[in-house]
Amino acid sequence: MHVLDAELLRRSVRVLVVGCGGNGSALISGLPYLHQAMLVAGHPGGLDVMVMDGDVISPTNCVRQPFTSSEVGLSKAVVTITRLNLFWGLRWTAIPSFVSTSTKLPDADLIISCVDTRAARADLAELVTGWRSRVYYWMDLGNSSDRGQLVLGQPWNGRNRQSAWRLRTAPELFPEITLASLDADDGPSCSAIEALERQEPFVNQVLAQHALALLARLFRYGRIEHHGAFIDVANSRVHPLVVSPDIWSRMRRRGRRHVDVVLRAG
Repeated sequence: MHVLDAELLRRSVRVLVVGCGGNGSALISGLPYLHQAMLVAGHPGGLDVMVMDGDVISPTNCVRQPFTSSEVGLSKAVVTITRLNLFWGLRWTAIPSFVSTSTKLPDADLIISCVDTRAARADLAELVTGWRSRVYYWMDLGNSSDRGQLVLGQPWNGRNRQSAWRLRTAPELFPEITLASLDADDGPSCSAIEALERQEPFVNQVLAQHALALLARLFRYGRIEHHGAFIDVANSRVHPLVVSPDIWSRMRRRGRRHVDVVLRAG
């Protein structure tokens, strides 16, 4: 079992979502509900959310992302946050820029990465690791055409270095997800039908709902017994990543072969 640091139950939780494409836009749309649930349950501040994405809306994005043709050419981050602020009466923040190793990340307790390249994930891993970083948690979401995984971890940094049972991050458990050499080199989908052929509908929404449910348990009850999941939408299967003090040592002993089995089971 993992227990939330008591400090995050005494003030607003600063959340930075990196990427508001398929996974990001689906997850961000659920954060106001989590914010309201935390406040009703007695949390003093709920969530204070920032969204970072340097991309602009394209016609293809309007197929499986919550954007319309009238918004083509506008910033994804700005459009997404403006909608939420107007509807919910919030003051959340948009950061219309891409992440890189030279990015100065805003102060955040929780970073949620919904990036679509291993290179971007590797950049984030570098930014949240090390003595200067004070990030409590890093949740990473990723998916293929009909599968996905989410992992909530605690980066080894100035905040978590003394944690006895630190939750390992996604790159620590599965190093291949930060290998930029494995990124596809065929560019973004250039047509609506190509976008649908590359990815089944609703993969992003299913993955986002599981991520939101995990965060809801963490911030409402202050503890969780699993810190991720592998989701197979095609076969309606979910395999939780259970919090276990010795999971890191067991995975290290079994090596890459064990990791591949876990990923296929997703």
